[in-house]
Amino acid sequence: NLRPRHTRALFREKGWETIVAFQTRNAPHNGHEYVQKAALTFTDGLFINPVIGKKKTGDFTDEVIIDTYRELIDNYYPKDRVVMSILPFEMRYAGPREAIFHALIRKNYGCTHIIIGRDHAGVGNYYGPFDAHKIFEKFPNLGIKPFFFRSFFHCTKCGGVANDCICPHQGDHI
Repeated sequence: NLRPRHTRALFREKGWETIVAFQTRNAPHNGHEYVQKAALTFTDGLFINPVIGKKKTGDFTDEVIIDTYRELIDNYYPKDRVVMSILPFEMRYAGPREAIFHALIRKNYGCTHIIIGRDHAGVGNYYGPFDAHKIFEKFPNLGIKPFFFRSFFHCTKCGGVANDCICPHQGDHI
């Protein structure tokens, strides 16, 4: 449970100039791993910052989130390029506005970029799947840059994780 002053010092100590944040309220899945590694190819470090606290019914427990991320970090990521710290926080499920709020929180932690995925902080069909991407157009000078990622899926023809920007296949292959 690192405070912003601690993460900023840690990032300086590691020599990281560009840090991408990943806000999550769920246990990681292949799509999360894919976007985190993709964003890590463009930055010096990855800051995984799971929300630990009250969430909606049906979300993963805090213990499952932390344990699965520890497993992923310990066994599937470069040891010197990833930091995880919890964010004691209550999800608001406020969609686009909460995406801006999440970006500002991670800026305070010292991050230069944040991953914004499909339906970031949304609930059900209340917000459009990419409304959280669109709202950043209204706030171009936040001091943290969003990396926008769309939907991810497994494509049997491509042979792995893909998205609608890079995969031409449809139907049973998706």
